[in-house]
Amino acid sequence: MNRFPVRKVAVLGAGVMGAQIAAHLVNNKVAVVLFDLPAKEGPKSGIALKAIDNLKKLKPAPLGIPEDAALIEPANYEEHLGKLGECDLVIEAIAERMDWKLDLYKRIAPAVAAHAIVASNTSGLSITKLAEALPEAIKPRFCGIHFFNPPRYMTLVELIATPTTLPEVLDQLETFVTSALGKGVVRAKDTPNFVANRVGIAGMMATMKEAENFGLGYDVVDDLTGKKMGRASSGTFRTADVVGLDTMAHVVKTMQDNLKDDPFFPLYATPPVLAKLLEQGALGQKTGAGFYKKVGKDILRLDPAKADYVPAGGKAEAIVERMLKKPAAERLKLLRESTNPQAQFLWAILRDSFHYAAVHLESIADNARDVDLAMRWGFGTKQGPFELWQDAGWQQVATWVKEDIEAGKALSKAPLPAWVFDGRTGVHTPEGSWSPARKAYVPKSTLPVYRRQPFPEALLGSGAPEPLKSGTELFKNEEIRVWTLDGEVVIASITAKLHLISPTVTEGLLKAVEIAEQGYQGLVIWSPDDVFSAGANLESLMPVFMKLGAKGIKPEEKKLQDLMLRLRYALVPVVSAMRGIALGGGCEIAVHSARRVAHMETYVGLVEVGVGLIPGGGGLTYIARRAAEMAAAGNANADIQKFLIDGFTSAAMAKVGTSAIESRKLGYLLWSDVIVPHKDELLFVAIEQAKAMAASGYRPPAKVLFPVAGRNAISTIQGQLANMRDGGFISAHDFHISTLIAEVVCGGDVDAGSLVSEEYLMAMERDRFCALLEHPKSQERIMGMLQTGKPVRN
Repeated sequence: MNRFPVRKVAVLGAGVMGAQIAAHLVNNKVAVVLFDLPAKEGPKSGIALKAIDNLKKLKPAPLGIPEDAALIEPANYEEHLGKLGECDLVIEAIAERMDWKLDLYKRIAPAVAAHAIVASNTSGLSITKLAEALPEAIKPRFCGIHFFNPPRYMTLVELIATPTTLPEVLDQLETFVTSALGKGVVRAKDTPNFVANRVGIAGMMATMKEAENFGLGYDVVDDLTGKKMGRASSGTFRTADVVGLDTMAHVVKTMQDNLKDDPFFPLYATPPVLAKLLEQGALGQKTGAGFYKKVGKDILRLDPAKADYVPAGGKAEAIVERMLKKPAAERLKLLRESTNPQAQFLWAILRDSFHYAAVHLESIADNARDVDLAMRWGFGTKQGPFELWQDAGWQQVATWVKEDIEAGKALSKAPLPAWVFDGRTGVHTPEGSWSPARKAYVPKSTLPVYRRQPFPEALLGSGAPEPLKSGTELFKNEEIRVWTLDGEVVIASITAKLHLISPTVTEGLLKAVEIAEQGYQGLVIWSPDDVFSAGANLESLMPVFMKLGAKGIKPEEKKLQDLMLRLRYALVPVVSAMRGIALGGGCEIAVHSARRVAHMETYVGLVEVGVGLIPGGGGLTYIARRAAEMAAAGNANADIQKFLIDGFTSAAMAKVGTSAIESRKLGYLLWSDVIVPHKDELLFVAIEQAKAMAASGYRPPAKVLFPVAGRNAISTIQGQLANMRDGGFISAHDFHISTLIAEVVCGGDVDAGSLVSEEYLMAMERDRFCALLEHPKSQERIMGMLQTGKPVRN
């Protein structure tokens, strides 16, 4: 894969969006200079400095760890234009004013490096018009780059070419944005609001209009149009509040100003309720009021009839909920034929989305795949409009939409395009996705960067290979599949719900190690969804516990610990390819692997105290061993306790890394581990790591005894815990659990520096874990978690 070498990026504009783009770049170890206007008072780069400082306070956190804010270099246009010459990519992200952007381009153009790509992060302004302000030498290297907010978490980036943009420039930028920043790229046409905002905001406007038609409250609409419909949990009106009603109004105004010939033009009229909120300065979450308002702990919703806020909490009716759980074809039929207003509303907004997407596909996107992926990645929908339409039965749904248009029920009289009725069964096929402009099915991009994605995110009907049905199967039981993709590295995929670790999973992983040692280069533990493992399956052990008590659990616990040691001392490298949550036993599998390859959004921690237990699969043994290793690396006479405190605290407080970067800071990932920006590259990188380690002559670590902190360290920690208990910060049972954790990580009642084995510490873990299983307070916590999914504080 040929990479465009991006050593440093300049981000122009230190507003919320520009600063967060800068944050996402430094998360991925890309050097950044953040520019803004010179401040009138104080340091000239004060505006950028303030924006960088604010990044540490924003929620959700734009930075992997707050300390990385220091990696962003502040700058201003008066003193630092020369720094642009050091940058390979310049991203302009100032306010959505064409005149301001054009003035800035004239100012920076002489300082931009001759090879640098220049891109505008506009949400809808014409990229071609923006290019007109640039010198002829820069125009071939200029394009649009539209990140979605918040940039760290939203997958979508739209790239928009002008007539003068060189094709290789877009290829280079797509490669960088995909692999280095972990984004999903859609190439949009230079039309107002591009793809996702064009379809998504039109959908929100349609939802507002249909909600008014059917007399539904905003809270009810949000409950209906959130997770129940496979969309973002915030629904419609709450999403508008989060985005900012002024931002939404700006996107709508772009449509009003530039789409006067659009057959859906009346849809773009600003709803009176939105206009009134804007007039009052109620811009949503940023001002504390919009369609919703938080008063104390209560959430209120706007009641337009009363022009005041009333208690929220309206929900979907049970009968409609049941309809939404049906398969797509049955679901849409039930909604369309129902007399229930909520069901009629849902059919109406779905019909509107199909109608709008079909009418506009040719003008806004190259093909249907780009629309569906843009809606998935930019608006958090489970399926895009075309994908859902195809899933529900293309011709039947097309007929229903056509009938509604002819009956005057739709939002526009525009007929569905002729291609809709050409006998097709959908727009996504193994050959590609339908392009009305080309009158052909267009295959996916063949850029070399996509070869790093063995199983990229796929659309219904595309015929993409299913990971758990691919490759050569080597072993399988009810909860794990052991297979190989290339005949060189074994892959173990846990298939149990949340990838919980049961005796069946333990058996499967042991088998995977055995197979890998019989002629393969390594073992990768990977599963194709957003969970590495949520920990041990306590429920699967309940029958044993009910029959034999804790003594029946102890042998199962030892089997789990033996698995961890088997992974650690395997003759081939074991690589944990982590994504999403890796908690409890999932964390223990990872830390006992030879290497970890983690997606940026990997959340790792030992969380057993939440169910009244201590880590029992070697997690505490790992903390003790790592402390000894770090002490030895620093100074042979170093006090192990100093290196132990952070690990103890993480386990005792159930700290979870909120990014792979923070998980590394907590010690669950090491500096030798690899953080991968793109989730779909995880398996590729993990396999390559296993092969590289094997090619380097990998041997497992030698089994050695290591020193522990001993009884004095336990007493010190216990004294601090007693202060927390007496101060009301922790409960008596928290004190008890934390003391047991301290005993294990310090090695028990021994002198400081005593040498112990992993097996010795694991036996301590096992004894204390099983003792807690018998404790009434721990039993309350376990049952509470199993019944409600929430931790019990007692």
